[in-house]
Amino acid sequence: MERYRTTMEEVGIVAKLADLKEEHYRNTLALSTLIELLVEKGLLTREEVEHKAAEMDSFMAHSPYPMA
Repeated sequence: MERYRTTMEEVGIVAKLADLKEEHYRNTLALSTLIELLVEKGLLTREEVEHKAAEMDSFMAHSPYPMA
């Protein structure tokens, strides 16, 4: 049996997506700020950040854990 969404349900879904977009922006801004401050203070180099990001991206793309 197919269930059709009401207009209000669709409005609610769109509102949730907008909230997620805002949260994603704020999280990205916070992370970017932290990285910039660490680089400016000489605690990390951009190359170290890029290398670690590539390493973690590779790990996430090829997870050693079985997928259910």
